[in-house]
Amino acid sequence: MKKTNASILVIDDQEDILFAAKMLLKKHFENIYTLTNPKNVVELLSKSTIDVVLLDMNYRIGFEDGREGLYLLKEIKTLSPKTIVILMTAFGKVETAVEGLKSGAFDYILKPWDNEKLLNLVRQAVSKSRKEQKKLIDVATTDDFFIGNSEAIKKAYLLADKVAITEANVLILGENGTGKFVLAHHIYLQSERKNNAFIPVDLGSLNANIFESELFGYAKGAFTDAKTDTPGRFELAENGTIFLDEIGNVPLHLQAKLLQVIQTKTITRLGESKARPLNVRIITATNLNLKQEVADKNFREDLYYRINTMEIVLPPLRERNEDKIPLAHYLLQKMMAKYGRDEIAFDEKSLEQIEKHAWNGNIREMENRIERAVILCENNHITVSDLDLEQITTYEDNPDDIQLSAIEKAAVEKMLLKNNNNISKTAEELGLSRGALYRRIEKYNISTN
Repeated sequence: MKKTNASILVIDDQEDILFAAKMLLKKHFENIYTLTNPKNVVELLSKSTIDVVLLDMNYRIGFEDGREGLYLLKEIKTLSPKTIVILMTAFGKVETAVEGLKSGAFDYILKPWDNEKLLNLVRQAVSKSRKEQKKLIDVATTDDFFIGNSEAIKKAYLLADKVAITEANVLILGENGTGKFVLAHHIYLQSERKNNAFIPVDLGSLNANIFESELFGYAKGAFTDAKTDTPGRFELAENGTIFLDEIGNVPLHLQAKLLQVIQTKTITRLGESKARPLNVRIITATNLNLKQEVADKNFREDLYYRINTMEIVLPPLRERNEDKIPLAHYLLQKMMAKYGRDEIAFDEKSLEQIEKHAWNGNIREMENRIERAVILCENNHITVSDLDLEQITTYEDNPDDIQLSAIEKAAVEKMLLKNNNNISKTAEELGLSRGALYRRIEKYNISTN
């Protein structure tokens, strides 16, 4: 039997699970990696191309809510968008796995698994990964970077280009969805460090209990689950750039630890006393008014001045009226590539509404609405109804979840109708397994009669 040329990573804290998975998968796929310590996934992804990750959702004894798995899922999708993630969970924890599907997981499988089912699921995931890689290549050969023509955004990027060639720390300010990550990555690509690592960290979703171990690393035996010496995110970014997003959400007592690292340019792992020298460029971002946070005693003034050698403010989309239509066309091309569609266009009224809409959720909101429209539009024309802007006026806690269920339900219904309720064909066109499609049909109470 010829093996498929694919790299599979299995992450689980139980050695017997890893052994069983490796024995099964190595007969069918070229490269099988295993990790007992999920903290090492960032290092592995920075060095190797992984097609599929089988990810357990719980690691620490006494913590079985799946939060660690969901956090790791987000990290993997950020670091390697083309990597497909399959969640592994025990019976009775399905609700958390379903939450993982909303966050970008391909599917989930219950432990103990049926070998044939697992193999089929991994094969589907490898196929999906290949398609994602092709999309990324196709997008990379086109204009995959939108800036705009408004004076405010051009000023921001001009400043970014000037500071990129220096070693200065940069603070990026802006509302949610204005493109802070994109600007940080742009600065990295224009810098002398572009051939080394770019390590993004979402501090807003980082639990305070694991803040130090995630950022600074730890020595073997430093705490109960510390089975091996593990570098933190700062060490992984050595000679490169670390992007600390949502820095305004870091608690005061942890801000002091972050300040010490920046001041001394050293890192000390948990459980060690030896400081390690650090050569890292630091870019930070927040949607908060840090000057006001300093005045309110919520953010350390000394840390504020350490991180903002250069401050760049990204304007909200409502202040970039001349960029709305060009951005919409750019995002449309991006979504057409994502879904394998072509020759889709906005009708005149939809363009008028795009220009008039406030876009309080900024670029992220527009991307969400256009993705929905590409899925739903008929005859390759996007209408006002497809955009459905009247029902959305703002994004607050989690913009990515807004209207997600409605979009997903509409997409499933439309594809079922197109394929005369043929489950296999519909699942294939949606990029889902049959099981995943059945779960969505049940979830949304969709009739297949």
